[in-house]
Amino acid sequence: MTEKDINIEGEETLDEAPVEETAKEADAEENTSEETVAEETAAEDAEEEKDPLEKAQAQIEELKTQLLYKVAEFENYRKRTLKERAELILNGGEKVITAILPIIDDMERAIENGAKTDDPEVLREGMTLIHQKFMKTLESQGVSKIDTKDADFDTDVHEAVAMVPGMGEDKKGKVIDCLQEGYKLNDKVIRHAKVAVGQ
Repeated sequence: MTEKDINIEGEETLDEAPVEETAKEADAEENTSEETVAEETAAEDAEEEKDPLEKAQAQIEELKTQLLYKVAEFENYRKRTLKERAELILNGGEKVITAILPIIDDMERAIENGAKTDDPEVLREGMTLIHQKFMKTLESQGVSKIDTKDADFDTDVHEAVAMVPGMGEDKKGKVIDCLQEGYKLNDKVIRHAKVAVGQ
């Protein structure tokens, strides 16, 4: 065997060695990947193999806790609402009464001054002023008078207590006279106007 042959054989040996090592490394990496996948699959299988009863019980406990929180929250809300409602019923008229108190003061002064004078005109004027003030106070609280003058009869706001015949075609179905004023509170009828209607 010549020196050249030895070199060639040596080269061949050297060339083959790295190829074998690379193949071994690739096999090792592949084995590692396969092991990792196998471990993940085993973990998933273990999770799946976990007792379904335990899983269901854990879920039930979680739902129970959520339900208890919701029940407690609703109970607090219910108690608060009942308390607010009771306070509203007891003290709901406070605003209106506070607004009316100055009118009562005016009426008391009018009564005192009425004892000092015999002039009916003075008394009438005092009563008119008190009435105007009272109506303004009611309006500020959302109370308004139902319009009846030359109005068409409307069952939503009027109550017919009399029918007046022979008033002519132009007065038919119209309010002829108002016998008792009607009132609304914030667009809700709290008392219908009692009216006479043309027939």
